[in-house]
Amino acid sequence: PGDEVRTIDWNVTARTGHPHIKRFTEERQLTVILCVDCSISTAFGSVKRSKHQLACELGAVLTLAAGRNNDRVGLQVFGSEHLEKESFHLRPSKGKKHARRIMRELIDSTPGMSPFVLKDALSELGRAHRRKAVIFVLSDFLSGLNNRDEPDWAKPMRMLARKHELVAIQLTDPLEFELPKAGLVRMHDPVSGQRFSVDTGSRRVRDRYRNQAHKEQSLIEDTMRRARVDRVEISTAESFVDPLYRYFQQREMRKR
Repeated sequence: PGDEVRTIDWNVTARTGHPHIKRFTEERQLTVILCVDCSISTAFGSVKRSKHQLACELGAVLTLAAGRNNDRVGLQVFGSEHLEKESFHLRPSKGKKHARRIMRELIDSTPGMSPFVLKDALSELGRAHRRKAVIFVLSDFLSGLNNRDEPDWAKPMRMLARKHELVAIQLTDPLEFELPKAGLVRMHDPVSGQRFSVDTGSRRVRDRYRNQAHKEQSLIEDTMRRARVDRVEISTAESFVDPLYRYFQQREMRKR
């Protein structure tokens, strides 16, 4: 899968940060869906911006790229605090007015504590979109990892990937993988609401934290590999241009 997106010049788009499209004469009708995770864990960010802010930036660039290519683009937002329902949907459509609506919804979204999590969002996407689409899932993929052989979103991801072209954009932050040596630090778990102290001066504590983080990351990567889903990891500490450029460059090489 993937031939449908050839007319988007993703390499130039990623390198410049602006959508660039290859010119073809034939009419195309590609559908692009943005699935944006606004659960409370995306509010975290220790460097330049939060994971939620990074997701909004990426969503805007992908929307513009699809719009310039005359493709239809739709939006699913879940986990946001301002949602009255479990998730928010904009049906795929075209035009500048529609693109502005998507960007407005992204800007207005606020990370929240909704019980509607990633596994629910992926299942809902499968029910809502019967025709093949390119689906970008923008998430940290941290939900449903506890004490499992695979994340609780693994099965709905596999099912979705059988019918659609799925691209997982994993949003990460450096502090999620490595604790700084900063002595006794007060921390807050936004999911449980608990506050606790961590002795970051302890090498044993830092090693345990690092090992657990890498264990979870390996589980995420293995799950996506088994589902045959492309994964692009983008950190809050870096520009999204380079990782996107590398991904779409590798994608083009695979097609040759």
